[in-house]
Amino acid sequence: MGWLYTAPALLIFSVFIIGPTAYTFYVSLFHWNALNTAKSKYIGLANYRSLFGSTAPSFLSSAWHSLYFSGAMVIGGTALSLAFALLLQRGGRLLGAARVAIFAPHATPVVATSLAWVWIFNPQFGLADTLLRAAHLGQPGWLQSTTWAMPSVIVYSLWHEVGFTVVLFLGGLAVISPELSEAARVDGANGWQEFWHVTWPQLRPVTLFVVIITSISSLQAFTQFYEMSQGGPVYATTTLSYLLYQEAFVFFDTGYGAALAIVLFAVTAAFTLLQRRTGDRISRSS
Repeated sequence: MGWLYTAPALLIFSVFIIGPTAYTFYVSLFHWNALNTAKSKYIGLANYRSLFGSTAPSFLSSAWHSLYFSGAMVIGGTALSLAFALLLQRGGRLLGAARVAIFAPHATPVVATSLAWVWIFNPQFGLADTLLRAAHLGQPGWLQSTTWAMPSVIVYSLWHEVGFTVVLFLGGLAVISPELSEAARVDGANGWQEFWHVTWPQLRPVTLFVVIITSISSLQAFTQFYEMSQGGPVYATTTLSYLLYQEAFVFFDTGYGAALAIVLFAVTAAFTLLQRRTGDRISRSS
């Protein structure tokens, strides 16, 4: 009966996820001719071996950019989300309006807001440089700088994504036991001790979920890189997802792009599995 009830969902999952993933692996074994698939040439694992022989941009540099972006989003996003949730957990009209204001960016289209932030980071007319000039500070160049391009995209991505994870933490804070916090305060615990020893342990399942979904979404992030930096300058923001797009849809090296897609899928699955196992160990130890 269980298989019967889940059959519709399994059918949809097979058609739109399992099937395309298997076909992508199949394509990655060929020098694929997108115009005439019958002329595609089987080359085995050559596309995977060429990952480590590519130059501009290299697979390893793109992988590093993906990890850099994902690490900043996971660590910075989780910390900011939890901090905002702790500040907004109390009721009231003002805090209710603040919740809406923090969540609102997440509900906006990535394409439109990415373009808006391109203007914010504009070196001549942008708000960011206008404020820096008013404070008599230097202008870093933002999206035109190999050093600051990735941090600029990270700032935008945090602004856009933190609202969703704040809601998740607010849901977690709503169901934790208030009696334990009251007992800790009665025993003389200060605010930090109450958070670290009482509130934080009860939020670990929510935190693990936030870390997993943020890791997955960050590794697959593409739109903001396409709209804000196009992978530049000098490939400084070329991540695995953007490199995949370039190889498959700009240079039409479909087999190599499929190999990149399989590697990105494997990295995402490995991160998720590692975080799940780490969460299980934390749960058992606590």
